[in-house]
Amino acid sequence: MTSHRITSLFGILFLLALFCEARPLARRSGFIQTRGTQFVQNGSPFFFNGFNSYWMMNVASDPNQRYKVSNVFRDAAAAGLTVCRTWAFSDGGSQALQISPGVYDERVFQALDFVVSEARKYGVHLILSFVNNYNDYGGKAQYANWARGAGLPINSEDDFYTNVVLKGYYKNHVKRVITRINTITGVAYKDDSTIMAWELMNEPRCQADYSGKTLNGWVQEMASYVKSMDNKHLLEIGMEGFYGDSVIDRKQINPGYQVGTDYISNNLVKEIDFATIHAYPGVWLSGQSDESQMTFLQRWMISHSTDSQTRLKKPLVFAEFGKSKKEPGYTQDSRDSFLNRIYADIYNIARSGGAMGGGLVWQIMAEGMESYYDGYEIVLSQSPSTRNLIAGHSRQMAALSHM
Repeated sequence: MTSHRITSLFGILFLLALFCEARPLARRSGFIQTRGTQFVQNGSPFFFNGFNSYWMMNVASDPNQRYKVSNVFRDAAAAGLTVCRTWAFSDGGSQALQISPGVYDERVFQALDFVVSEARKYGVHLILSFVNNYNDYGGKAQYANWARGAGLPINSEDDFYTNVVLKGYYKNHVKRVITRINTITGVAYKDDSTIMAWELMNEPRCQADYSGKTLNGWVQEMASYVKSMDNKHLLEIGMEGFYGDSVIDRKQINPGYQVGTDYISNNLVKEIDFATIHAYPGVWLSGQSDESQMTFLQRWMISHSTDSQTRLKKPLVFAEFGKSKKEPGYTQDSRDSFLNRIYADIYNIARSGGAMGGGLVWQIMAEGMESYYDGYEIVLSQSPSTRNLIAGHSRQMAALSHM
């Protein structure tokens, strides 16, 4: 073979390699948007099956453990999972991202860069949450403690929603994340279509005002702030779905109590692009039969999807659900049965034209992460029946995107 032909052949192979490598990026290059009560990407419907893996940045902060993040994205993508929800916060304490207000550990930020870049590599979109309602990884309690340490009179951690200084701490963190330039990809987070959406808070609750009005003011302010910096990405609150005072008859859907949110009024804020629900009937209705818990869960899904369709006119994501191994009588079959019924309801609502865009199971982990186990963990490589169930639902949801 002549030198000219060899050169030409290598040139053709190089171009083919570039083309093949570019194709998956092109398929996921567009930002996910909403159209009515559906998600769309590049003008086409976007239905998905997804998962939670809150721990990714924390684990990736140790370079020797980053393979666990890669393995989860690899196994998740192989099972057709296309959306992952994870934390973009770790406030105070060990391995903190935000050491103190406005002071960041660049090493941990680079761990988040790695998570975003690996998600992009495997074609998985991210939902990134800005802060926790709970004390894990700092949360609003850490913000309150920072303010107390600065000599401010803080009554409770719920001052997070109303105190000007605490709101300033939060806004600073939001800005730092949104405007972050990824050290691996060179792309600013606000310009990266790998990110599907921002989440204001994981499971916001407000004991100081159960009506949902205090939270509503905070959502309005923070949603406007996020959109002032980034109008490319979607935005959601991070709510569990508890009803408040705006629609009195809907409060009977709650599991017997309120938590300071209002599913209707909070999600009607213009800058909020889609609604979310979480559900843990094993915790919320502890002691009741499996069938009673499932009846509640199905009513929870139907009422919220109906409200998303008719009142909010926005898409809905079932953003957390799972069955704990710590529940009495737990078996692998009982978890698979639980997930199968939820997946069937998600699919049927979506197929019938409802507002449901997809679900995010809690939660996927890698092998060798026993210290992170919370009872809900699913290791896909160790749970073939659950993996097959998840993959089957992924195919169903993907097929809806092409109908």
